[in-house]
Amino acid sequence: MRESTSAPPQVPRPTLRVPGAAWHIEPVTTLEPLAAVLLFSGLAALTAVLGTVPQALGKAPPRTWIGWANALAGGLMLGVAYTLLTEGLSTGLIAGGVGALLGIGFVRGSHALAGTGELDVDELEFSGPGSGYQAVLVDALHAADEGVAIGVAMAVSLPLGIAMATTLAVHNIPEAMVLSTVLARKGLGLPRAALVSVAVNVNQVLLAVVSFGLLSLFPAVLPLIAGFAVGALMYRTLVELLPESYHQAGETSIAMVTLLAMGVVVLLSGVAR
Repeated sequence: MRESTSAPPQVPRPTLRVPGAAWHIEPVTTLEPLAAVLLFSGLAALTAVLGTVPQALGKAPPRTWIGWANALAGGLMLGVAYTLLTEGLSTGLIAGGVGALLGIGFVRGSHALAGTGELDVDELEFSGPGSGYQAVLVDALHAADEGVAIGVAMAVSLPLGIAMATTLAVHNIPEAMVLSTVLARKGLGLPRAALVSVAVNVNQVLLAVVSFGLLSLFPAVLPLIAGFAVGALMYRTLVELLPESYHQAGETSIAMVTLLAMGVVVLLSGVAR
């Protein structure tokens, strides 16, 4: 009797599901998922070096450009927040609301502890030497909740996570342009400004990995963590970035740039679903 040479049936890989949710999160049983999070969040952090291009060309960007850069960054952050709102909070509104309050509290509390709550980029050129360090600290704090956003999106699905990392990679460029301009006014050379612009995003990578790992182990906390990122991102945009950009450029142009950037993110996320 001839033995069968057919391959044994494949056993489906188990997934973690939350009752009533339309999504599921695959557990981390191999290195590949974490490696993907590390890779794409790392690439997003590295794009910040492109923000030093105006300084490399030997000409500081006009004040209007800085305003548009802030508006672009703000619009991208609003698009990210909207995507997380629709993807992560559909089955956990209460937990999402609690998370959003925690995110807002984190932003306000971290600024209060760091003494950066009233930092005005336009005034840094005329302020004391410590203001340059404050600008670096502000961007490092911004990168924290952006890392959480990447981790949440990666946990929902890899395509959505890649789209989120791409969005924040683009966002890191105008943010780094503003930071490198401030550092140049403080006398920091181009190589160091480029290094600092990338270094402030290190915690973006770390928190993306930590958030993804946490959600892989405890998928039920997705609404809470997604809500945290949504609250922090929206608060930073509406309270910090946009009011600052209105002082740097015309209100109409700022509104157009912000809405266009947000719309692109929403479309990109829709394609990635």
